[in-house]
Amino acid sequence: MLFEYTTLQVIWWILIGVLLIGFALTNGMDMAVSSLLFPVGKNSAERKVLISTIVPHWDGNQVWLITAGGAIFAAWPEVYAASFSGLYWAMLLVLFAIWLRPLAFDYRNHGETETWKKRWDIALTAGSLVPMLIFGVAFGNLLQGLPFYADENMRWHYDGYFLSALLPLLNPFALLCGMISVLMLVTHGCLWIMLRVDESISYRARKIAVISACLTVLLFVVAGLWSYNFNGYVLNSLAPSGAFNTITGKSVSVVEHGLFLHYVNYPVTAVVPALAGLGMMFAGFFAFKGKAGKGIIASSVGIAFTIITAGAALFPFILPSSKDVNSSLTVWDATSSHFTLQVMLYAVIVFVPIALAYTIWAYYRMWGKASVDTVKEDH
Repeated sequence: MLFEYTTLQVIWWILIGVLLIGFALTNGMDMAVSSLLFPVGKNSAERKVLISTIVPHWDGNQVWLITAGGAIFAAWPEVYAASFSGLYWAMLLVLFAIWLRPLAFDYRNHGETETWKKRWDIALTAGSLVPMLIFGVAFGNLLQGLPFYADENMRWHYDGYFLSALLPLLNPFALLCGMISVLMLVTHGCLWIMLRVDESISYRARKIAVISACLTVLLFVVAGLWSYNFNGYVLNSLAPSGAFNTITGKSVSVVEHGLFLHYVNYPVTAVVPALAGLGMMFAGFFAFKGKAGKGIIASSVGIAFTIITAGAALFPFILPSSKDVNSSLTVWDATSSHFTLQVMLYAVIVFVPIALAYTIWAYYRMWGKASVDTVKEDH
């Protein structure tokens, strides 16, 4: 084998993080633009201009989400099983919201009246805002731990059913994380609008970008201070070799301020949340100056390191349990076999550069400024 099993487990933890970051930067951007149709576009024609900047790319961007989901299924099958057992309704909510987007993109142009177009624009806005919020809420719940456990036969159980399982996930801290997710992606989307549309429309996006960037930094600091009071998890030992149940057979303890352990033990890691905050600060600064290109680079750094901040706080835990700490899933006991991870890595090495090359080519070929006049000329 090319890599040791432990090395592959860490590599796939990093790769899945990269896929989530890619999803946030691409699909998150076009969702943000879709959610800004009414604040930025003052009429149907201007909203069509905004849509025209993402229509060539949104379905390609969606591949990042599909790939991340497939990678989690293949690399972390236990995480996939445990999350679907209890987060089913939250995932369905995201699915139904995302389902609205292709319908809105297509059917918007099948009617001529303003009422028809406005209704589909509302559907597109809702179908974009909900996933942005729910993905942030999911990270907020991961940081607190989810109420699940595994029984002696490795069947996953959650507290509650339907709304009694869904509503506790919408707790104040999780909603705060959801707001951070929405605001940082809105900043990213506003900068994209500034880059792709004429000045008369982009000026409104510019003002929103400055405000949303400032609010993102403020709420990020609030979330950090709040999470300092949370208990965290420490992996004391893995299950003995040859144990029947390698997941619940491990030893996990709860410690105060546990989410900050890595930052305390390895002070150099404090640069991660610092870069997250600085990235969003500079995104707001460049938006204020009207420098959209530099702003997108800054917001990309901010978004990437915000996700890395959460991952670094949780490591090596992937899905911590607040119900039974020993049922928590980690990088070391939730992964597929050595052979599976190795084959998947070969596939990544071959196909990801191809996908990246095609994505870059598509953006290059479909680049250009959009305006009300250009959209009217191109039906």
